[in-house]
Amino acid sequence: MGAGWVAGVTRARAMASRRLGVHSAREVAAAATLGDAFEQLAATPYRRVLDAEAGLAAAQRSVAATLLWHLRVMAGWLPRQGAGAVRLLAAGFEVANVEEHLRVLSGAAPDRPGPYRLGGLATAWPRLAESRSPVELRDALAACAWGDPGGDSAAAVGIGVRISAATRTAGAVPEAVSWAAGRLALLVARELFIHGRRLTKPSGRRAARVLGPGVLRAATFADFRQQLPGTARWAMDGIDESADLWRAEAHWWTQVEKDGSALLRGSRLDTAPVIGAVAVLSTDAWRVRAALESAARGGALEAFDALG
Repeated sequence: MGAGWVAGVTRARAMASRRLGVHSAREVAAAATLGDAFEQLAATPYRRVLDAEAGLAAAQRSVAATLLWHLRVMAGWLPRQGAGAVRLLAAGFEVANVEEHLRVLSGAAPDRPGPYRLGGLATAWPRLAESRSPVELRDALAACAWGDPGGDSAAAVGIGVRISAATRTAGAVPEAVSWAAGRLALLVARELFIHGRRLTKPSGRRAARVLGPGVLRAATFADFRQQLPGTARWAMDGIDESADLWRAEAHWWTQVEKDGSALLRGSRLDTAPVIGAVAVLSTDAWRVRAALESAARGGALEAFDALG
């Protein structure tokens, strides 16, 4: 095993050990005000959110930016294979940039302080950012690894890039196949049964490669669940109605953290502990964002605890 893997895995494990964790996140969630929550984060890796003038949305974005910075540092210590896996798992940041860019191109005022700084974790962002219309953005996506979303509307692009990210992860990161398949099932179910929208043909083809063609023909949510392969069906455990998909989201994160922790405990010096570190760090950031929302509501622990 090369020195790059030793250094990268060591750094990944060190980063993962500094996460806030469930207990401390719950203490943040119980804070009476957002300012009190900021004070509790002062000695943590999330101290960058400590802007007394920032509102909830800005603070949550800062938490996400902190996670992105950690993933960029981690990837910088890894050999190409490891950095590529981290790039795939961090694709949500480029998705956010693409969606924000499309809003600007469509005439909406930006509601974020500029795009996330992706550095080496970008798939094609510098080229995508050069597009000057929704049609150009779609063409740029079609010409790179993201693939054609099948339309240039916000809905087509948004679900298209998310489906692309999940399917590419399922095909290239063995340790994350079930996470990607479960995430894809949630995305497609929400699109079909919450928003009532059919997938575009390109997005449908990508989803079918992982979930099977039967899910796209399902007339009911129950039929959709039945058609899912085992790699994805776990994400719907205990979910009988599409209205309860928000609980499936929380269940998905809980399982990702559990699996990631198991990967971290192993002794391997390869992609496995790196994937585990990305999983637990990402879950931690998701939980801290939820904790800040609870604090903004005056310490609404009921909502926080419902996330599992």
